[in-house]
Amino acid sequence: MRPSIAPLAAALATALLLAACGSSNAPDATINDAPADALAAAATPAEAAAAEEAALRDRETDPLDAILAGDWRDPKNTARDTWRHPRETLAFFEVGASQRIIEISPGGGWYTEILAPLAQGKGSYTGVINDPAAFADERTRNYYTRNNTALRDKLAARADVFGNARLVEIDPQAPVLGEPSSADVVLTFRNVHNWVMDGYERQMFQAFFDVLAPGGVLGVVEHRAAAGRTLEEVKESGYLPEDYVIQLATDAGFVLEEKSEINANPADTKDHPNGVWTLPPGNNHDAADAAKYAAIGESDRMTLRFRKPKDE
Repeated sequence: MRPSIAPLAAALATALLLAACGSSNAPDATINDAPADALAAAATPAEAAAAEEAALRDRETDPLDAILAGDWRDPKNTARDTWRHPRETLAFFEVGASQRIIEISPGGGWYTEILAPLAQGKGSYTGVINDPAAFADERTRNYYTRNNTALRDKLAARADVFGNARLVEIDPQAPVLGEPSSADVVLTFRNVHNWVMDGYERQMFQAFFDVLAPGGVLGVVEHRAAAGRTLEEVKESGYLPEDYVIQLATDAGFVLEEKSEINANPADTKDHPNGVWTLPPGNNHDAADAAKYAAIGESDRMTLRFRKPKDE
């Protein structure tokens, strides 16, 4: 049975209040900074010691502790934390509680369950979803209609946690994500291969650049093809060459700041009969092979942090 909403909301609000300090584009490192002014203002050694102890508690309070343990998270999603490393990934992308966050194509809301509560305080969360009317194919329209409805229902069911989140529908062939320079961070998790298969990846990356403020971060997690494989060889497999994804971002105007192996999986051989969808959580494989693919786990993924130059 779900615990009472009020205590949960209060606990989350406390965690986010401790986190929500700094400017709108402050990275995670600033969330837990000690309040140095409190130390300086201490009048006696006893007050200074108490202030130092309080500062230590503040530094050790991570809003993600409450969020990752939140009862609003689907148990099927929390089970994937081992493979998706949300805490480390968001830290690498310098995501902070006071930022204007845009998540692209959130799907069923795996990261929405984390990002939307994080931004409930001084920040904001926008999920960008595809407008079904932008697609001529009826099956595709129905697919996005179902997915969009399910995500809206998910947010509405826990307004205490997701109340400030908003969803924006776009035409991915001519995407406009918001007012120019209106976001601090744009995040996309395991989506680029879909845009490549549909042929509008360049439009999407340009839209990321346009909506980000100068100095803003683009964070990309994507299934990584084996070294030496060309785009044409792998584009239908769900895997992409890392250098192609980097080229998409740099062609749009971004600078590659850093790569991370947070989401690497050396056990992934990348030669599966149904591409990346053979692996968990897709599990598009014969039942007899379940143990084999469970042992491999989720795909090997590139994790890339790009930045929009400040002089733009």
